[in-house]
Amino acid sequence: MNNVCLLGRLTADPELRHTPNGNATTTFIIAVNRPYKDKDGSVPADFITIVAWRQTAELVCKHFIKGRMIAVQGSIQTGSYTDKDGNKRKTFEILANHIHFADSKRDNTGNGTSTSASVSSCTISDNGEFEEIMSDDDLPF
Repeated sequence: MNNVCLLGRLTADPELRHTPNGNATTTFIIAVNRPYKDKDGSVPADFITIVAWRQTAELVCKHFIKGRMIAVQGSIQTGSYTDKDGNKRKTFEILANHIHFADSKRDNTGNGTSTSASVSSCTISDNGEFEEIMSDDDLPF
C-alpha cells in the first residue's frame, strides 16, 4: 500500500503548466512541521515536493497561495536520472490524489485575521469529481 497524508504550508504560489497534450499540471513544495522542537526551541520542517495533474492542478493554482495551509492525500513516486556530470540522482515526490483546504478563510484586508470561523473544504480526484463545502457555522471548539 502506498498512501501518504500530509498537512503543510505552500512555500510559493503554485504555477499552472500544460503538457504538449494539453494536460494541466503543477509542482509545488509544502513545508511540513515535525512533531517536536529542536534544542533552540524551533520546530523543524521537511520540504516536500507535490505533483498534481488535471483538475487537481487547476484547483490548487486557482485557490492556493504561498503560506496557505493544505492537506494532501496521495502516493509516493520515486525516480532516478543521471545528471550532466554523470552522477546518478534519485527523485522523491508525492503524486496528489486529493487536496483539502486546511485553514480558515481570511479577510481581504491583508492583516491576517479571520473574518469568521468558517472553514472551506474540497476534494477532487482525476476522475473529475469535485465538491467544495463552504460553512458559515461556528466551529464547536
